[in-house]
Amino acid sequence: MTSSAPKTALSVNLNKVALVRNTRHLGIPSVMRAATLCLEAGANGITVHPRPDARHIRAQDVRDLHDLLKAWPHAEFNIEGNPFHNLMDFVRELRPHQCTLVPDSEGQFTSDHGWNLPADSDRLRPLVEEAKALGVRVSLFMDPLPQAMAHAKAVGADRVELYTESYASAWGTPRQDEVLRAFTDAAHAARAAGLELNAGHDLSRENLTDFLRAVPGVREVSIGHALISDALELGYPAAVKAYLASIDRAFE
Repeated sequence: MTSSAPKTALSVNLNKVALVRNTRHLGIPSVMRAATLCLEAGANGITVHPRPDARHIRAQDVRDLHDLLKAWPHAEFNIEGNPFHNLMDFVRELRPHQCTLVPDSEGQFTSDHGWNLPADSDRLRPLVEEAKALGVRVSLFMDPLPQAMAHAKAVGADRVELYTESYASAWGTPRQDEVLRAFTDAAHAARAAGLELNAGHDLSRENLTDFLRAVPGVREVSIGHALISDALELGYPAAVKAYLASIDRAFE
């Protein structure tokens, strides 16, 4: 990794903070306090994935975080979700820095696959165009399939977010290098198509460095479950700094 490569940004997904809060009616743990502590510790952005059933992040959380981030001009707000459910309502109202389009079903446990392109292209294209006309960067949640990257560009996306669960599952096993090659090939195909690159899902402070060393040009990682789990033991500031250190090691 060369020192001239732009360092990968860390966006903290706060869904799991909201999930714990929603088990009681006390307002704790605070999503806003979590965001503030993460940003103070050096996080480059905040991610939320408000689902239609509001089982974790709620609509008011999204609005409150949007207002909070006005005090952090160098941090980015990324709102994830299915554009055919509730995502576009937030995009139209708030115009975040980035929206990540994810093909989740309404009751889906967690994101577990990317868009099927070109099959989904025609219905995605007008929503991508609308978001971009509002000044919002568009990222498509995608499996690491090199042949799909040109289709993502043709839809109008600015970035793709590579779905990294398969890498996380293979990390530390004999399959790690083989699985990483698929991500490296997809990254090269994305960049060749004129797309920028994000990544996320089950990335952790243990496996993040190896991923970023192998996969070129990752502009942003969105990390929630592992980072919030670490924060339960370490605290938000120490957890964020540990992930930033994992990123730094990839660029040494």
